[in-house]
Amino acid sequence: MVSTTEIIFLVEQAPEGGYTAQALNESIFTEADDLETLKIMVKDAVNCHFDTPEHLGLTKDEFLKQMFSE
Repeated sequence: MVSTTEIIFLVEQAPEGGYTAQALNESIFTEADDLETLKIMVKDAVNCHFDTPEHLGLTKDEFLKQMFSE
């Protein structure tokens, strides 16, 4: 069984408008004007933070699929 680590984001409305997302257990932060764009920005920020999710025991595609499956 592969152990995975969850990345939990705190999403808040920014005082100047738009939204921010900050990971609670990693040094990841991003912002956007709307929630749909914020979701894209979070994916990009996670990709930039982890070159590969090998530390989770997953391929990058598996990681992204798990993280953003709907």
